[in-house]
Amino acid sequence: MARPKVDLPSAEHIRALADSEGRLAVRVTPGARSESVVIESGRVLVKTRTKPQDGAANEAVLSVLAQALGCAPSRLHLLRGATSRDKLVQLG
Repeated sequence: MARPKVDLPSAEHIRALADSEGRLAVRVTPGARSESVVIESGRVLVKTRTKPQDGAANEAVLSVLAQALGCAPSRLHLLRGATSRDKLVQLG
């Protein structure tokens, strides 16, 4: 059975929350039932189905975020929060 499509806000809305240097604060929920990107109270919330083991959830977060931004995951870089739910991502 195919996975349901990911709910995504527009790339412009996500980019508007980045600072002047292109850094975006993200709150992550690993192990969620579905994958999504939501803007709530001026924060980007990313939910991913992947469990936080050996960096797999971090890769999944960057992949879902890249899909929402319409760019390749290699254009995004995790700056801070590799083991935390609060992450700082450099947009490329």
